[in-house]
Amino acid sequence: MKDPATLPSLNALRAFEAAARLRSVSLAAAELHVTHGAISRQLRLLEQELGIALFEREGRGIRPNSAGQRLLEACSGAFAQLRDCVTGLRRPVRNEAFVLGCPGSVLARWVIPRLQDLQRDLPGLTLHLAAQEGDFTPRLDGLDAALLLGQAPWPAGWQVHTLATERIGPVFSPSIKGAHLLAHQPADALLAHELLHTRSRPQAWPTWAALNGIDVTALRYGTGFEHLYYQLEAAVAGLGIAIAPEPLVAEDLVNGRLIAPWGFVDTEGAWALCTAGDQQDPRVAALADWLRKQLA
Repeated sequence: MKDPATLPSLNALRAFEAAARLRSVSLAAAELHVTHGAISRQLRLLEQELGIALFEREGRGIRPNSAGQRLLEACSGAFAQLRDCVTGLRRPVRNEAFVLGCPGSVLARWVIPRLQDLQRDLPGLTLHLAAQEGDFTPRLDGLDAALLLGQAPWPAGWQVHTLATERIGPVFSPSIKGAHLLAHQPADALLAHELLHTRSRPQAWPTWAALNGIDVTALRYGTGFEHLYYQLEAAVAGLGIAIAPEPLVAEDLVNGRLIAPWGFVDTEGAWALCTAGDQQDPRVAALADWLRKQLA
């Protein structure tokens, strides 16, 4: 008698996964570049080995029954992990550009100003930068890694290299009306002002207010922007008070384009370098170390 823990053949499982996913023996045969008969034979042998039916008829096609659906979910996850692993092993990391995705605001205000230093410190790393707004896909499609601001829980299957705690605070131009007076008042003086805000980071002002013991419901919102980058440009232009992660406004604070009289507070968020799957690319660790030092 065969050991119940013995796995069926890989060919049988590949044939099953393709047929169940595509709901067609013919389409599975075309995808795997084999004959219709070869797929049918593998499915028949697999059902015989397991001792249960895995499919039921659906018009001219087939669909997995409850047992088949359970096996399909297991096969899909296992094959996805295998593909990720093999891709990482095959990738010619020395010569291929490393595709790094990040929000446009982070790219424009933090990454690009540091590119020269990065190229000097990591000469073997050729970067291709991709600005991306909104949520990143669970598999980070088209990216080797993503540099982002976020917090747990992270998407299942991601490797997350935490770089620094997120720190946020209000900033405004010293040219706005009453700036000198406002800068010497307690933080709750902001309740008398309409605040610049963004759709991409709606939690920023409430988070900061709560951490400073300020009534969140008393916040008054003024002009809103689609992305953080535009909000900060508006603040630099003297159009109001913005809320921002400290690293994105550090240069503006140094050169006096913005001021942050109440400083910055730690949030539960973090700067993180994230990859999908069990990626073994050595460039990820090197880049994470460099980013961590820059954010320190």
